[in-house]
Amino acid sequence: MPKSRRYAIVGLCALLFIALITWYVSRSAPQAVPPAIAHGYAKALKQAHNGEPGAARVLYQQLGRPDLSPERRAALHVELPNYPSPKALKLADNDLSNESPRVREAAIRSIVGLVPTGQRTLLLGPVLDDPEQSVRFAAADALLGLSPDTLGLYFGPLQQVLDEYVKKLKAQPETAEGWIQLARLYIHSALLPDAQHALEQAMRLQPDNLQAVVAQIELLDKQGKTDDSRQLLARQLAAHPESAYLQHALGMWLLHHGERPYALLGLSKAVELEPDNQDYRYDLATTLHAQQELEAAQRQLEEIVQRHPANRKARVLLVNYWKESGQLQNVQVLLAQLEQLNPDDPALQQGL
Repeated sequence: MPKSRRYAIVGLCALLFIALITWYVSRSAPQAVPPAIAHGYAKALKQAHNGEPGAARVLYQQLGRPDLSPERRAALHVELPNYPSPKALKLADNDLSNESPRVREAAIRSIVGLVPTGQRTLLLGPVLDDPEQSVRFAAADALLGLSPDTLGLYFGPLQQVLDEYVKKLKAQPETAEGWIQLARLYIHSALLPDAQHALEQAMRLQPDNLQAVVAQIELLDKQGKTDDSRQLLARQLAAHPESAYLQHALGMWLLHHGERPYALLGLSKAVELEPDNQDYRYDLATTLHAQQELEAAQRQLEEIVQRHPANRKARVLLVNYWKESGQLQNVQVLLAQLEQLNPDDPALQQGL
């Protein structure tokens, strides 16, 4: 082989080797994070939690970082559902393949908050095959209650994970929380007597576990045992008259049975006992609205937004209620605030 040709081949091999090394180093080297973003984690988390202007932008920036610890990344996901957008969903979806199981579980919870129930299957169905058992269980929890038609191809994989979940719970030392979770799994599989037994075991271990009490009330109702359900609720209210949790359960029970005017009493009492509870106040607002008490409903939503500015669900509903009553100036103020928080919010894009 002529020397010139040999030198050319050697040179080409050297260039290829250098290119390969450069590609590998560029892939392996950590991506540089601008100093302002690198030192902005605490501020971004505070902005998102408090519903301050620019919250979505800085929240997305922080979730785009490759150098965050799993603990910090999971904390950001707690706030993400209040700032929906295609970008937010992409960030959550990306973290379903994060190397940390804790982050993958946090991303599942984000998707639950970002995506309507019936649309979660395509995103979370594949996670049922996650190598980490706790992540598979988190995905199963997020898909509980969906119909077989909605689950589609993931109906079988979900049943397999739920069977695994049941075995794991049964093998663990007895706790009230474990029995309550077992009851949830049985209810999904329509094994109502087994669910009833599980809740009875939870109450045996913790007679004052109100989560188990309310779950049993709902289960009795589901089985058509309305009188038993009512009596259990009455006994528990007599024993715990100052429980906001039980007062809220009373309101929802009455609402379910078409007793809306009386339901308002229970829901109002729950808010009185626990005024900072966003969910109780939201349920009171929607019930007031259904009772044609629009002004009172607006006041409850205003109170939520004032106490919890990041609560996007209450803010969007308040916009709708104000539009309904023709208070367009208030509508414009709230929409401007929402745009400051998250200019890519779907509600703004849809011309709410």
